[in-house]
Amino acid sequence: MNNLNNNQIGRISEVQKNSFKIKYQGQDIPAKLKGYFYEESADKLPVVGDYVRFTYNTSGDSLILSVEKRKSFLQRPDQAKTGVMQYMVANVDYVFIVTSLNEDYSYNRIARYVSVVLQGKAIPVVILTKSDLCINVGRYLCEVENIAEGVRAHAISALYQIGMDELEEYLQPGKTICLMGSSGAGKSTLLNAICGEEIMKTSAIRESDDTGRHTTTYRQLIELQNGSFIIDTPGMREIGMAMVDEGIDNTFSDIVELENRCKYSNCRHDTEPGCAVKLAIESGELSMERFMLYQSLGQENTNNYAKKKEISKWVKAYKKMK
Repeated sequence: MNNLNNNQIGRISEVQKNSFKIKYQGQDIPAKLKGYFYEESADKLPVVGDYVRFTYNTSGDSLILSVEKRKSFLQRPDQAKTGVMQYMVANVDYVFIVTSLNEDYSYNRIARYVSVVLQGKAIPVVILTKSDLCINVGRYLCEVENIAEGVRAHAISALYQIGMDELEEYLQPGKTICLMGSSGAGKSTLLNAICGEEIMKTSAIRESDDTGRHTTTYRQLIELQNGSFIIDTPGMREIGMAMVDEGIDNTFSDIVELENRCKYSNCRHDTEPGCAVKLAIESGELSMERFMLYQSLGQENTNNYAKKKEISKWVKAYKKMK
């Protein structure tokens, strides 16, 4: 009896080192890569959310043959490896940037996430959790929605079901949502509330810093009963900038527009006459803090990209030498 079926299409639901799981016909089946993948660059390897063509083996590991074209693709610098990119998820429609309304809240970190999401061609939605513990929710909502044009924000309390109905518009059949945020931000509690059951175990909040800890150690794709999908990801305390020029420009489109109105095209916004950015800061139209964040993220992006190019050059030379 032949247990192999050629050319099926499924979706990557889990990746752990060299082992994969493919969501296919309501099941998560084990799979491995066809050999020629190991000659490909890392960005060509399957990530959670990818649609893949594969040979289905009903009695063992199925074989992944190719990755279908992606409509969105999120990446960031690998914090443990200088100049190397970490490829996170593919084919997501919305990214829920989850941050709690306590000491975890950081305008700068949210702006970083927004830049990465916009670069990856997905839609950023900021979810401010634990709203029941905050006395000035409106201030945070206004601040977040002004990070970038089109960014939406929702203040919720998953524990008390406050604001959860606002998220239903995103949870539509066929749509995929990725949850991102730092550990303790409430991602697992949010996921459990959306699913209506304990998908992820959460531990008690530590009184010292108001953060909970969850057990997510790898990305995984979960299909909801209505046909929508959620990808849960491990907590990230920081998210670096590299290869996100377009994402940064989209996040800070107000500053980019001001730069285009400067008298000189190479204006450094320092002592040059006719600088639209300086005028906007002086008039209060643009805050110095936002402009400094824009410059800082841009410089970090440039530096990390230069490191990546140097390492890629070295890898190519090494392969050629072999």
